[in-house]
Amino acid sequence: MILVDTSVLIDYFKGIESGPAKLFDELVEHGIPYGINTFIYQELLQGSKTIHEFNTLKEYLETIPFYDLKYGKESYEKAAFLNFQCRKNGITIRSTIDVLIAEIAIENNLLLLHNDSDFDKMSKVIKELKIYGE
Repeated sequence: MILVDTSVLIDYFKGIESGPAKLFDELVEHGIPYGINTFIYQELLQGSKTIHEFNTLKEYLETIPFYDLKYGKESYEKAAFLNFQCRKNGITIRSTIDVLIAEIAIENNLLLLHNDSDFDKMSKVIKELKIYGE
């Protein structure tokens, strides 16, 4: 199963032909299962320009499986530790949400499809974070 990050879905919906957006198109075309999480859901919805776009996007996203953190407060501790490990290796992750998305991918044993260099940096330190397409 694949967790598709906001960065890919934005490119896909805008018709930007990035490599990850093309990979997502292949997922859809071949019926390969994928999902999102509540953080990605919020990021996508808050980028809407009109109420029509918001409602259309919401309707579509509600058809996709959602993955969540599995261990309550412990999941947030694990995510904080991911960030700590990255910092200890000289890598600064710009977004707390990205660290939480990575933790969700790890906890649910999902491959992460993204178009965000922070995830590539994280995956060099966090071996449990598996990137789709590598």
